[in-house]
Amino acid sequence: MKKLNDGISAIKPSQTLAIASLAKQMVEHGHKVCNFAAGEPDFDTPEVIKQAAIEALNQGKTKYTPVAGVPKLCQALSDKFKHDNKLDYKPSQIIVSCGGKHSLALVFQTLLNPGDEVLIPAPYWLSYPEMVRVAGGAPVFIHTTADQGFKITPQHIERLATSRTKAIVINSPSNPTGVMYTPAELHALGETALKHDIAIVSDEIYEKMVYDGNQQVSMASFSKAFYDNTITVNGFSKTYSMTGWRLGYTAGPENFIKAMNALQSHCASAPNTFAQWGAIAALEKGESSVKEMVAAFDARRHRIYELAAAIPGIKCVKPTGAFYVFPDVSSFGLDSMVFSKRLLEEEHMAVVPGVAFGADDCVRLSYACGMSEIEDGMTRLARFCAKL
Repeated sequence: MKKLNDGISAIKPSQTLAIASLAKQMVEHGHKVCNFAAGEPDFDTPEVIKQAAIEALNQGKTKYTPVAGVPKLCQALSDKFKHDNKLDYKPSQIIVSCGGKHSLALVFQTLLNPGDEVLIPAPYWLSYPEMVRVAGGAPVFIHTTADQGFKITPQHIERLATSRTKAIVINSPSNPTGVMYTPAELHALGETALKHDIAIVSDEIYEKMVYDGNQQVSMASFSKAFYDNTITVNGFSKTYSMTGWRLGYTAGPENFIKAMNALQSHCASAPNTFAQWGAIAALEKGESSVKEMVAAFDARRHRIYELAAAIPGIKCVKPTGAFYVFPDVSSFGLDSMVFSKRLLEEEHMAVVPGVAFGADDCVRLSYACGMSEIEDGMTRLARFCAKL
């Protein structure tokens, strides 16, 4: 095979595959593995959503839809933005894609020219840098620590903004840290982005998973200037436990969505048809199920944080959103890959090394698992740390 595309060749393989493969082997050999690596809710998709997709299949809704999605779904999303986010997006300003990941990849391909820089706060969701690179851009990381609450400030943007800076990614609540910004913090970051003519890519996939009375606010909702400068990305995977359905969506300026629509027409034709009818049911009838899931996550969050923070040597920021906790384990003198591999081998507990998220001092634990798993797993973690 002749030389491959340089952008594709530069993609870094997932640094978590070795851990995942080893965990799978242990399970196959009969070991009980406490799995805190999952990036998806452990609940089934609500029945009302599944039934809507089944009905769509039975009604023959299996052909191509318009590129941007079923018109009824785009209208339902327009209504959702107005009700939940105080945003007035017309259906023509919305495009449904094959998952939130697909949405973000198309956003960067539509937005970036070769050499454009994208500011990415670290710790970051591991796919952001690779998506930017594949689109011809250059990721520029804004590193934060547990002592900073894993939050960037306007000063960070001021220091790193250049004439090549095209966009900044804001993910609140965050994967992997579980941290979310206050409305005032978001507004200050957005004002600095506006000052430097930097587009805001607002990843709001965990918007419904917020706790302690915190308020999730969409960046685009602050003013007309914010609205015109923000691309809002969301999806159904986390909120409605629909990870395998592969439906995400993007809203933004009409000219941007039109260009993204043209790109999607050649990449995917359209998103899955019958899944979109399930998504309509999710928006119209799924709210009670969402509240039940979030209440369960909240109880788990309190417990896993309590147990993690009590382990000598671990530094932990209490998450206020999503379903992750991201403890700093650097005091034990191991990098995150070695820490995670030994934890799995010695205690049969799977976590995700923080190096995958640009933070080698930490590991990510998902509390998308039962309370008994949390109790068992944290006992194993405490025992492992005590040995170190």
